Amino acid sequence: MRRKSDFLSQLRMNSSQVGDLGSGAGKGGGGGGSIREAGGAFGKMEAANEEEFFYKQQREQLVKLKEDLNDEITFHEEQIKKDTKKPLREIRAV
Repeated sequence: MRRKSDFLSQLRMNSSQVGDLGSGAGKGGGGGGSIREAGGAFGKMEAANEEEFFYKQQREQLVKLKEDLNDEITFHEEQIKKDTKKPLREIRAV
């Protein structure tokens, strides 16, 4: 399982490297494809499609992260309940 910090770092987006979306090549050094480099209406539409894709992907990742955390909490709660039902000398022996 990947570390949670790695997962959260993937969710971060650095918007300072993006100029006006769809207005041509950004500051990041990459062109972003011929349509985005050309700019204009198609470039803006492509930029909007990309933003929507990454927004949905980030939302799905957050939902999965919340589910994983809830599963982990449930597991630990069950372990605590199980351990507290043991006689005291069994707990001390561990």
